[in-house]
Amino acid sequence: TNQWFLPAVRGDIPPGCAAHGFVCDGTRILVFGGMVEYGRYSNDLYELQASRWLWKKVKPQAPSNGSPPCPRLGHSFSLYGNKCYLFGGLANESEDSNNNVPRYLNDFYELELQHGSGVVGWSIPVTKGILPSPRESHTAIVYCRKDVGSPKMYIFGGMCGCRLNDLWELDIETMTWSRPETKGTVPLPRSLHTANVIGNKMYVFGGWVPQSAGGEISAPDGEWKCTGSFSYLNLDTTEWIGLISDCQDDKSNLLPGPRAGHCAVAVGTRLYIWSGRDGYRKAWNNQVCCKDLWYLDTERPLAPSQVQLIRATTNSFQLKWDEVPTVEGYLLQLHADSPVPPVAGIPGTGVPETSVLSSQGGCSLHQSPQSLPSVPYPETKVDHPSQTNNLIPNNVQVSLSSNSKVEGKEKVAAAENKVTQETMKNHADATGYKESNAPSLLPVCTSSAQTSANVGELHDLDKQTVNPDASVSSTVSSTRTMVTQQAVKTESSSTNGAVVKDETSLTTFNSKSEAAETAYVMPSARVNTGQTNDSHSSRAPQRPPAPVKTRDRRWYDVGIFKNNSAVVSQFYLLPEETLNINSKTEAADVPDYRLLKKQDLFPGTVYRFRVAAINGCGVGPFSKISEFKTCIPGFPGAPSTVKITKSVDCIHLSWEPPASPSGNILEYSAYLAIRSTQLQENPSQLVFMRIYCGLKTSCIVTAAQLSNAHVDYTSRPAIVFRISAKNERGYGPATQVRWLQGKVTVTHS
Repeated sequence: TNQWFLPAVRGDIPPGCAAHGFVCDGTRILVFGGMVEYGRYSNDLYELQASRWLWKKVKPQAPSNGSPPCPRLGHSFSLYGNKCYLFGGLANESEDSNNNVPRYLNDFYELELQHGSGVVGWSIPVTKGILPSPRESHTAIVYCRKDVGSPKMYIFGGMCGCRLNDLWELDIETMTWSRPETKGTVPLPRSLHTANVIGNKMYVFGGWVPQSAGGEISAPDGEWKCTGSFSYLNLDTTEWIGLISDCQDDKSNLLPGPRAGHCAVAVGTRLYIWSGRDGYRKAWNNQVCCKDLWYLDTERPLAPSQVQLIRATTNSFQLKWDEVPTVEGYLLQLHADSPVPPVAGIPGTGVPETSVLSSQGGCSLHQSPQSLPSVPYPETKVDHPSQTNNLIPNNVQVSLSSNSKVEGKEKVAAAENKVTQETMKNHADATGYKESNAPSLLPVCTSSAQTSANVGELHDLDKQTVNPDASVSSTVSSTRTMVTQQAVKTESSSTNGAVVKDETSLTTFNSKSEAAETAYVMPSARVNTGQTNDSHSSRAPQRPPAPVKTRDRRWYDVGIFKNNSAVVSQFYLLPEETLNINSKTEAADVPDYRLLKKQDLFPGTVYRFRVAAINGCGVGPFSKISEFKTCIPGFPGAPSTVKITKSVDCIHLSWEPPASPSGNILEYSAYLAIRSTQLQENPSQLVFMRIYCGLKTSCIVTAAQLSNAHVDYTSRPAIVFRISAKNERGYGPATQVRWLQGKVTVTHS
């Protein structure tokens, strides 16, 4: 939401302090030391449980081989595993806080944490090698290569009478200090900068640097200024790469301004930069505090989870997928079994290559959303029309337009296209770098502070139910355990390719990945529920299966969606000359959807879906492919509002009748995914056993049945149920519910 809020904290609230140490361990935060007031420093340690906003002052044991850390500011405090590492800082030698006698430190401490809450105590590790020189306002990060090597702590820069730009390495396993040799241009000496690790790179931004053009280390009385320079160190190759130089001209304010004393945090592959101050050493009265928030997307987002089906009708799907953190939107595509003819005569207008949606991922830095010219984006359907001012890629603000409606449903309308190719080029040139995969830095638009009522947006899970008609991201309720999101996949029983005869029979449901797709579309098979029913083909004839050559397989855009859900009833037909580009796995430039024609979904047709996440660097890889079929007219819809209640020795399943029964409901069937040898050969092909058949809209699942359940790990561990309804024509699509298990172990007899 990009909204600040002020939590209502309680407990041992620490006094305000500056230049303290700060680490985040799951949902708890540890704060050590800092300056309480001028000349008075602290060595207190506080813990904040952010899930409850509860502060607690903790008193770690003193080290067995020395004194605990003295009061200090400007130290580094780094977390790795269950230990925090404290290095350096600035102490006051005088007992009188009004008479400040600075002493730079290079002592090194280790703080062992207890799991969840509390600490054990301080220790002073015995280290080898030459210690880094005393300093304060430096940075320290911990990095461990995934393939080989032990964790290492890197210390860069800082202040010791003059600014520093030396790099030190500590092997945490052997406790050995060293000075690694680096390549590339070393950043200017600096202090009060930030350093963050994303992947195998340490990103260094801002700080105080020499005022002189040469950048040489000056005397203590030298002049210093704030910088907006930005570099990273490849920690595998120890090579420095410059991203934004100190003298780079930025008249359009497309880059974060010079600053020191700011904060920066990495969330996934995104780096957020907040606040700080700007000014010159000789002009303290003219310093300016920054209040802007920026973020840097360092690489394209990861592939989302497979698309899941919440509900299917004769001509639409309600879909969802797991959220990908720190993305701007999602590109959803579909592929139909039957070839869709290309549309001739429609120009294939795409976004310029330097746009954030470019498949080349050009490095583009953008100004604030309020003044950024707009790029044309598709009119996309939204599940909750009340949500306005949705941000879609490139930080373009759009709002719901009352003039943009199709079949009575509101849609998101894109603003007019005012971006020229020249403007986008200037954005790219401002970075000074030509690498196609360079990161993209964007400002964040935030709202004013809110009360603590918004904290975490926590929900009472024990009172919620799954209702596919009302909510995409609902949860299933359990009286004792946290149950499930509804990762619902409905499939018509006329396409499941298996036979259900009685309670012990098995049904199999296919889930294809993109790599496993064949060049031909196989015919659908009917499910026989014990009664012969040929009305499928007599009343609703399906298209005969036809071989489709691999080169004719086309992926069509459904649209770009802000949230991780979509209602799909149409897709866009691409011009013939762009079909070959669109068939690639990696997304090409996103076209202007306003120039494209739309195609409605057909009843009784199999569609394949894939989704890719979008951030400032472009469109990421696509998810694995999911396959769903629209309903055949006359069959009942899927049951809804599924509830799961757990008791001591069983669980209770209940549901609501289909919203569109299309006649009288004769019976319901409930199925449980079970373990089988077939699953070992093909984990994506679930095997189901029928556990209930009757007229009631509820059933009991016994402990004996659950002991044979298969735990699905395609996203989060879950036990899978399916429930379907039958009318005079036969069974309709099933509602699938994933009962999340968390850390619960399912015992198998």
